[in-house]
Amino acid sequence: MENIIYGEPIGPRISEVSPIEDFKLLLTFNNGECRVFDAKELFTFSVFKALQNKAFFEAVKVSSGTILWPNGIDYCPDTLYAESIPVK
Repeated sequence: MENIIYGEPIGPRISEVSPIEDFKLLLTFNNGECRVFDAKELFTFSVFKALQNKAFFEAVKVSSGTILWPNGIDYCPDTLYAESIPVK
């Protein structure tokens, strides 16, 4: 049986993502904020090792309010928001 969580999300969700220099992501959230996330922090975790390949890293897309790579790697949108820096 599939577990389904109902209710409102805790924080804003991602509406756009663009890979930028040095393995960073420019994230646009559904509240209008733009923030930069440094994905190099993820490289120490084995599940994220594939992200070290630049072409693979740049294949990121938005899916269900967060980011997703072709092999199914995703990352919590609340954590992305908390660990990203606002664009001024």
